[in-house]
Amino acid sequence: MKESYWGYWLIMLGVFVIVIMMLISNVTTNNTQDYYLIREVTEASMVDAINYGYYRKYGELKIDREKFIESFLRRFSENVSLNTYNIDFYDIYEAPPKVSVKVTSNSGTFFVGGDSADFDIVNKVDAVLELQATEE
Repeated sequence: MKESYWGYWLIMLGVFVIVIMMLISNVTTNNTQDYYLIREVTEASMVDAINYGYYRKYGELKIDREKFIESFLRRFSENVSLNTYNIDFYDIYEAPPKVSVKVTSNSGTFFVGGDSADFDIVNKVDAVLELQATEE
C-alpha cells in the first residue's frame, strides 16, 4: 500500500512539472515571435516611410515620422491583438533615419497553487536605415 502512494505522488509531481514547463514555454515562444515580428515590421515601416522627394532632391535618406508610426501600427496590428500590447516610440529621427520602438506585452496572470505571477515582457528595437551606395 505504501508503494502505491509513492506512485501517486510521483505521477502528481510529473503532472506539476509538465504544467510549469508548458507555462514557461508559452511565454518564451511568444517573446521570440514578438521580437522577430517587431524587427521585421520596423524595417518594413521605415522603407514605407522614405521621403522620395527629399531623396531625389538632396540624395540623402529621410523618413516621414507620421507615416512611419502609421505604417508600424497598421502592420503590427494585422499580426497581433493590440489589446495586450503597449507600443512606445522613442527617438524617431527623420534624417538620418533612426527609430527606437519599445513594445510591452501583457502575457496575463497565471495562478499556480494559490500564488499569482505576472509576465510582462518588454522588447526594444533600435533601427537605422542606411543607403547602400552604388558606383556608376
